[in-house]
Amino acid sequence: MDKLIFTALGAASNQSFQRVQLTNDLANISTIGYKRSQASRPESIRLDGPGFPTRFQPIVPSRVERVMLDNGTRMETGNPLDIAMNDTTVLGVQAEGGEVAFTRRGDLGISEAGFLVTGNGKLVAGEGGGPITVPADGTVNITPDGTVFFTPGGGEVAVAQPVGNLLIRDASAVTLVRRTDGLFEVEGSDGAGGDFPNGPGVASVDSGSLEGANVNAVEVMVNLLDFYRSFETQMKVIKSSEELDKDGSKLMRAS
Repeated sequence: MDKLIFTALGAASNQSFQRVQLTNDLANISTIGYKRSQASRPESIRLDGPGFPTRFQPIVPSRVERVMLDNGTRMETGNPLDIAMNDTTVLGVQAEGGEVAFTRRGDLGISEAGFLVTGNGKLVAGEGGGPITVPADGTVNITPDGTVFFTPGGGEVAVAQPVGNLLIRDASAVTLVRRTDGLFEVEGSDGAGGDFPNGPGVASVDSGSLEGANVNAVEVMVNLLDFYRSFETQMKVIKSSEELDKDGSKLMRAS
């Protein structure tokens, strides 16, 4: 009886992390550049200590959200400040604490202070980690290698001038995890963020288009239904165990 309740309750508790992952994926299905979470599968771990030696606890070994960088749907916008990252390219931005973190969000704009920012207000980082400043009264274009060109307006001869280089990295050789602020960092950074060496691939972007989320709504809904059914089954097992325990106690009573 003890083993039955222990195993069922442990499975129900640990599946809550996986349900949160799926719910977050579904909630961000319309977010630009959102990347779905890699499924975290529980493992059966034997617990040592007082109690029955047959106790095994199903646990999720690492409660971090590894992100899947497979491409989402491309949307052509014609806006030169909109960029879509190719393959496993990620874009560096400045997090709230000033550290460098990464994103796939490419709906860029220019803030009132003249900084290049993402659609959710994060400062876009240039090579070296500092922000990119764009002069006023002109147009901005971004080349595939991440160079930001500014063309002043109002003059007879307008010559495009480079004003910075986007901090773009190929992340094919590292594992990225989702931070609490929704940005990405290398696994093991523990919230400190930071740059990482460029991978073997070519980091590049496409200007004039955006990338949608790589979440399949039908797949997420089916997985959520499976988890809820599993949770109901585990609760029924615990309830049945309680009833069996009560019946066993009655049989043991002295008449």
